[in-house]
Amino acid sequence: MAAADAPDGREQVAGDPRAGARGYERFPHPVTERAATTERAWRRPRSARPGAPNVVLILADDLGFSDVGAYGSEIRTPHLDALADTGVTYTNYHTNPVCSPARASLLTGINSHRAGFAEVAHADPGLPNNVLELPDDAPTIAESFQAAGYATIAIGKWHLAKESHMHEGADQHSWPVQRGFDRYFGHLDGFSQLFHPHRLYVDNSLYEPDPDDDSYLTDVYTDRAIGYLSGLRANEPEKPFFLYLAHTAVHAPLQAKEEDISRYRGVYEAGWQQLREERFAAQRALGIVDEHAELPDEDPDFEVAAWDELSASQRELYARYMSVYAGAVDNMDQNLGRLIEHLKASGDFENTIFAFASDNGASGEGGPEGTRSYLSKFVHDVEPPESWRVDLETPLEEVGGPRSAIHYPRGWARVSATPYRYFKGHTYGGGVRAPLIISWQRGIGDAGGGAAAESPAAAPADGGSGRRINRNFAHVTDLGVALLELAGVEPLAARHGRPAMEFDGRPEAILGGVLAGREADADRVQYWECYGHRALVRGRHKIVTEHEPGRDFAADAWRLYDLDADPTERIDLAGGSPELTRELGERWVREAWANTVFPINDDGRAGLLRPSFEQSLSEPITLAATTPPLERYRSSRLIALRSFAVIAEFGGAEGGRAAEAAGVLVAHGDQGGGYLLAVEGGEVVFVYNEYGRRHRIAVPVPPEPADGAPVRVVVRAEATEDLHWRIALEAGGRRAELPPVMQFVGLAPFSGISVGRDAGNPVDWSIRERRGEFPFTGRLVGVRYEPGDPAPYNETVLVDVLAEQARLYD
Repeated sequence: MAAADAPDGREQVAGDPRAGARGYERFPHPVTERAATTERAWRRPRSARPGAPNVVLILADDLGFSDVGAYGSEIRTPHLDALADTGVTYTNYHTNPVCSPARASLLTGINSHRAGFAEVAHADPGLPNNVLELPDDAPTIAESFQAAGYATIAIGKWHLAKESHMHEGADQHSWPVQRGFDRYFGHLDGFSQLFHPHRLYVDNSLYEPDPDDDSYLTDVYTDRAIGYLSGLRANEPEKPFFLYLAHTAVHAPLQAKEEDISRYRGVYEAGWQQLREERFAAQRALGIVDEHAELPDEDPDFEVAAWDELSASQRELYARYMSVYAGAVDNMDQNLGRLIEHLKASGDFENTIFAFASDNGASGEGGPEGTRSYLSKFVHDVEPPESWRVDLETPLEEVGGPRSAIHYPRGWARVSATPYRYFKGHTYGGGVRAPLIISWQRGIGDAGGGAAAESPAAAPADGGSGRRINRNFAHVTDLGVALLELAGVEPLAARHGRPAMEFDGRPEAILGGVLAGREADADRVQYWECYGHRALVRGRHKIVTEHEPGRDFAADAWRLYDLDADPTERIDLAGGSPELTRELGERWVREAWANTVFPINDDGRAGLLRPSFEQSLSEPITLAATTPPLERYRSSRLIALRSFAVIAEFGGAEGGRAAEAAGVLVAHGDQGGGYLLAVEGGEVVFVYNEYGRRHRIAVPVPPEPADGAPVRVVVRAEATEDLHWRIALEAGGRRAELPPVMQFVGLAPFSGISVGRDAGNPVDWSIRERRGEFPFTGRLVGVRYEPGDPAPYNETVLVDVLAEQARLYD
C-alpha cells in the first residue's frame, strides 16, 4: 500500500487516520493531536518598510490653472501656498481634458483610452477605448500601496464606473473598495450638490445623511478623512497611509457657505478682463510663466462680453457668481489647513508627502451668461426650442447657497485658465494645464535636503519667492507612479493572476530636480483626444485641432505652436511649417493606434446607443414603500426620452381615511429639476420642478372604493416632438393638466426616485421647509412606473442637444 506523509512529517502506511489529513500543507511545523505538543507558527501581518512616508493626494475638480495663490490667484489659499513654499511648484504639468479620463490615468499610470476612458463615465457605447471601468490588469496605485502594507483611504468623487453600475446591486469591480481602498466615503457620480448631496456611499453601502443636516460637503469630506486617520492611529500607530481626497468642489453646481462667499464681496466688481491681467502679472512675478509669454487674445469660438458693456445688474450677478466660486476654493484650502493641523497633532505631518492637483482645466459650461439653472445649461450652445431657456429669478443673496444650482460665466473660466486658451473638454492649454504642488517636509523640504535649488528643473522663481519651480513637461500618467517611487513602493507586477499593463507614465518628469539622478526627457511625446478635439506635444512643438461633431475629421486643420517661444499658444505656425505639421499629424495617428484611441466618437451618437441587456431597465416596475432611493441612471431609464405613467396606490392610516393621510408618495429629482407627488390638506398635489422653475397642480383626494381597495392616482406624461411633456394628474375622475413643460434630458433629474418621502436634496424647497422629507403617514401600497413609447423627436435636434451635453459635461 502507498505510504502517506502525516501532519507530523513521519511516513504513514495506508489505513492510518492521518493519511487523509488536509489543511496542513502550508503549516511549517509537524502537527500532533494536541496543541501542547505542536510547535506554534504565526502568519506575520503585511507591513510597510520602517519609516515609510504617508501620502496625501488631493484632487480638485474643474479648478483652473491660476485659481490658487501660488499660481497668481487673489483667492486666499494660505495652506496650499505654504506647501508650495516648502515643496515644488510645477508649471508645465498637463492633465486630460475631462474628469474620468484624468482620474483613470492618475490612478493607473496609463493613458486614458488604454485605461478604458475615452470620455466621462456615462453610458457604455460598446467600444474598446470607452468601456468606462478600470481594466482588470491595471493595478491602481492604491492597490500597490495596499500590497506594500499601507492603509488606503478614498474620500470624495470617484467617477470611474459606468452609469449602469453605480448602484449597490450592480457589478462593483470598478468601485473604490474593489480597486485597492480599505475605506471609501463619497459619491460615485460625476458631481453632486455641496449642500444636501445626492447618493453618498460608505464603502459599498448607500449612506443617507440626516435630512436636516445642512453641512457643507467639503467640510464633511475632511471630517471623514480625519475620523478615518484617527481610527487608524488608535489601532496602528506606525502604519503609513495613502489618502486620496478627491473633492467635489469646484465642479458646478457652484455652492459655498455664505461666510466664505462674503469674504470676496467687492473683489470681482472690477470684471474679468482686469482680474485676468492681474493674475497674469502675479504669475510673471512668481515665475509661473516665462517673461516672454503673452496673454492670448479672445477666442472667436468663445467670445466674452466686455465687462463695461454689461448692465449694472449683470455685473452684480456675475460678480456674485465668481465670489461663490472663490468661496468654494477658499473653503477647500481651509479644510486642507484642518487636515494639516490634525497630522501635526498626530505626529504624521513631517513624514507625509502632499500632492495637490486639478483633474482638468477650468469649466466653460456656464456659457457667456452663467446660469441659475445648471442642469438646463447643457443645451445652452445649441438651438433648441425657445421655451427651453430658463430664466430663474433667484434672489441675489441666495445665489450659491443651498437653494441654488449655478455656474459662473465663461468670462470667469477664462480668468481661471490664465494665461491659457480655451477650457475643460478642449486640448488647448486651458483644458489640459493644471496646477500641481508636491511637498514633503522630511524628504524634499528645506530641513530634509531633497531637491537641489540649483537644478534647472527646480530652480527658485525669478520673482524671488524662493519657491522651487519644476518646468519639466509632465502628464497626469506620471503623477501616481511618481508618488509610488517617492514613497519607495514597488508597483504591482500583476493583478488577479494577469501581468500588469505597461505604464505610460514617466515618474522622472515629476521627480526630476527632486530626486538625484531622475531627469526628464526633453523630447517627450504625449497625445490627447477628447470629443474629437486632438493634440500632440513633441518636445517644444504642439499641434492642436478643434472638432465639430458630425464634421469629417479630415476637414479638421492642425494648428502648430512652438511652446518654448509661445507657451500660451497664440501664434499658429502651421502655414509656414507644413512639413513639420504633417509629420506631427502622422505621429498623432501612430500614437492613437498605440493607445486605443480609435474609433473616435465622430458624430456624437456613440453614447446615445444602449446595449440590449439594459432594456430591462425600461420595463414597468412597482416600487414598494420599503424601497431605498433608486440611483439616478436606473431612475432615468423609466422616463427618459419617452412618454410614461406613474401610478400610486394608497389608503389612510390604521382606522383613518385616505384624505386624512399626508406626505410624499413619490419624488424624483432635486432642486435642479424633478417632480413630486404628495398628499396634503386633502388634496393630491403634483409639483413639477422645471430645471428650477416650479409648477403645481392638484385634485381632491378621492374617497376610498367601497370594496376597500386603495385610492389610485395617476400621473401621465405624453412626450412631444419639441422636447416637452404634456402632463396630467388624474384621481377619482378628476383631472388637472400642466401647460407643456420641458422634458428632462441628459443628467436631469440628477437624484433618483424616492418612495414615501422626498429624500436628499428636495424637489420643492417650500415643502421641505414646512415638512422636511414629508414621509407619508398613510398606507402606501406601492408606486408603479409604466414607461411608454419613445418620443417622436426630430432626430437632428435630439442628437444635437445630447451631443452638446456630452461635450460640456464632466
